[in-house]
Amino acid sequence: MSMQIAPSLLAADFARLADDAYAVSETADWLHVDVMDGHFVPNLTIGLPVVEALHRHARLPLDCHLMIEQPDLWAVQYAEVGARNVTIHAEAVSAPIRTLRNIRAAGARAGLAFNPSTAIDPYEDLLSEVDMLLLMTIEPGFGGQDFMDLVLPKIRRAREAIDGHGGEIWLQVDGGVSEHTIERCAEAGADMFVAGTAVYGSDDPAAAVKMLRDLAEAAARPNPAT
Repeated sequence: MSMQIAPSLLAADFARLADDAYAVSETADWLHVDVMDGHFVPNLTIGLPVVEALHRHARLPLDCHLMIEQPDLWAVQYAEVGARNVTIHAEAVSAPIRTLRNIRAAGARAGLAFNPSTAIDPYEDLLSEVDMLLLMTIEPGFGGQDFMDLVLPKIRRAREAIDGHGGEIWLQVDGGVSEHTIERCAEAGADMFVAGTAVYGSDDPAAAVKMLRDLAEAAARPNPAT
């Protein structure tokens, strides 16, 4: 498994987003952009105009995580303004197959996210429609929360489902990912890691990204196919 790190701009300085994006451009794989509407989650962050501006100036591809109501109406627009991955929540989407297909048709990867208490089993038939599963390891809405170990068995089940399905589907974890928790996530089968405070709370964000990747790669279990 190839380990990917996506620093979360939720933990960056919103007055210096371009600078903070540049700070990790040499070591990270993606920039994770949390879009929150104040309804699906109790926080309000950024929207289409900021994502479009980031696309023009960032050196890394944008991974947009839509924590919003009615993602069916908005998801494609994020792909159209430059997001390379657009993730919608299983708890919010009304027409998941259509919306996931529309995201792909707009030229982006399509992700499906799950809150900690949402089971992935009912959605396994949708694996052919997704490029990534995102498992929240905190309750979505605010950064800086403690990692929930109770999600680790779900990460393992998701990895088993992905391996059984075949194809290249990434398994992302988001929430409380740090040097203290990333190894457990990698051992459970995750291969893409969103880290906010662990990166932007560091004196050297670029070095923090490298450290997290090294830890994940060292802890990753062998690929069953090898």
